Amino acid sequence: MGLADGDLAVVFGALLALSIFLYVVLDGFDLGVGICLPFAGDTGERDRMLGSIGPFWDANETWLVLGVGILLVAFPAAHGAVLTAVYLPVSLMLLALVFRGVAFEMRLKVGSAEGRRRWEGVFAAGSLGAALAQGWILGRYVMGFAPGWGEAAFAAVSALGVASAYVLVGASWLIWRTEGALQRRAVAWARRALLGAGVGLAAVSLATPLVSERIAARWFSWPETLWLAPLPLATAALAAWLWGRLRVLPMPGDAGRRGPFWASVGLFALAFLGLAWSFYPWVVPDRLTLYAAAAAPESLRIILWGAALVLPVIGLYTVVAWRIFRGKARPLLG
Repeated sequence: MGLADGDLAVVFGALLALSIFLYVVLDGFDLGVGICLPFAGDTGERDRMLGSIGPFWDANETWLVLGVGILLVAFPAAHGAVLTAVYLPVSLMLLALVFRGVAFEMRLKVGSAEGRRRWEGVFAAGSLGAALAQGWILGRYVMGFAPGWGEAAFAAVSALGVASAYVLVGASWLIWRTEGALQRRAVAWARRALLGAGVGLAAVSLATPLVSERIAARWFSWPETLWLAPLPLATAALAAWLWGRLRVLPMPGDAGRRGPFWASVGLFALAFLGLAWSFYPWVVPDRLTLYAAAAAPESLRIILWGAALVLPVIGLYTVVAWRIFRGKARPLLG
């Protein structure tokens, strides 16, 4: 592949960003469903909730593996710096994901209602733990991994904001994939989560230019301010549309059921674009750029061939799974 050395770093940066975004959206909705699980009305509703994510959640986590793999092999210096700074929350996140996976399988195997409830609790706790850990990591990243109580408080707000965003997209998924009383509950969950996610998004948006003169200059220099204005305006407009739609759902004939999910994905995408603009080309804020952190060009060229083979396979599997299981959720247990 005839790419210049600098272009290779940009290509792998784009692949890393794509993997992280797809993980956040795809695993975000099933983490959100897991967080909502204890608030379901009965065992039948909980079973339908788990049935709505059953065909997808394993494949969704593949994007996390891919993203971490790209960070390790393409940007080894950044991988070391990031994991050193957030080693504990990353470990807790992985532990939560392991318990979550075990709980999902064990719930299908136990025979008693009490045993199922116990494993449902473990699944919900693992989902919440993973979401909070990811939000904490985001908060620490935005703050440039700087120490201090203020930075820790911001990371805590970010953790709650990310968990709320996952509940939003998870509840929106349930609006799409369920019906009846469970769908009505999901609408109420989504309304509350939208408020929490909005607070988290506002906190990150306000903090990023305050902690870095470089980021402030990227957003508030002329004419950048003019042509970047559509980004926050589109975010506010989409959030307002989503709030209005959630006030009238469910609608007769199940109309509009897909709208909240795709609006939530749109909010994720706009937030992700804002972060990308704020931090590019830094992969470790104000310490390592994509170009400085990249592996040797010879290694990147070899790895690129592997990525060109792996990415379409994962993408095709995801599309096929969505295509096959595109209807309303069915219970996992008979």
